Amino acid sequence: MSGGRAGHVARPTGRPKGETPADAVSGAGTEGERRAPRRRFLRTEDGVLIDAAYDPGERAAEAEGAGLVLVVAHGFTGDLERPHVRRVAAALRRRGAVVTFSFRGHGASGGHSTVGDREVLDLAAAVRWARELGHTRVATVGFSMGGSVVLRHAALRPEGAETDTVVAVSSPARWYYRGTAPMRRLHWLVTRPVGRAVGRYGLRTRIHHRDWDPVPASPVESVPLIAPTPLLIVHGDRDGYFPVDHPRMLADAAPDHAELWLEEGMGHAENAAADELLERIGAWVAARAG
Repeated sequence: MSGGRAGHVARPTGRPKGETPADAVSGAGTEGERRAPRRRFLRTEDGVLIDAAYDPGERAAEAEGAGLVLVVAHGFTGDLERPHVRRVAAALRRRGAVVTFSFRGHGASGGHSTVGDREVLDLAAAVRWARELGHTRVATVGFSMGGSVVLRHAALRPEGAETDTVVAVSSPARWYYRGTAPMRRLHWLVTRPVGRAVGRYGLRTRIHHRDWDPVPASPVESVPLIAPTPLLIVHGDRDGYFPVDHPRMLADAAPDHAELWLEEGMGHAENAAADELLERIGAWVAARAG
């Protein structure tokens, strides 16, 4: 794999569905080109190709909407083509442009999933692309695993890929949680060879066989480092994966710059996020984008 600078648009072998012509391979271009839908593979800092898509949104022609882009980070076993991810993108595009992408090991992206560790490099590549496209205000919106990734990414503040606003939905607060049946099943999926085979062939998710080394900072350890960036923590009171002590831990770690929404009757992640909630999230982001 050839070495390109992190986040730069790479030429894939074969064109992904919906890819725009080859004359727009970077952030440079006319205003009209920057506001056109496009599909690209992005190269991460460690050389993985990430499938990504750009939607200019409903407000592309309005001066007040032209600068904002929302970068959506999906949950484990998702990808940018999944209906629940497309539904989130469709709701958020009312507030600005939207970048969706598939984490490593998911969908058409290369590599193997590290379940929240190296995925910060995937998000950084997507944010960097959004900035190359001319967007001056970037919000990251993550769900479940993607929620933990947006928290860690915001704390790390990668050069050229910083975020201005962060939304974490259904995120864990700490690693290695096995307190619910769904999380025990997930740990079996990730840690056992037969589980990884089920992930690959049944869930279209390629999972790395190596343990974390070193163990990355947990979401709750990352949250204090995000300040003063605005942070919204959203969690359902019926989340079957992570009970409400997780979002409360996150909020307690960031009392001065975070808001906590505990949603009555909501389950876990994208599939449980009602259209009305997605609209409120979009409005919250837009209000803080300036």
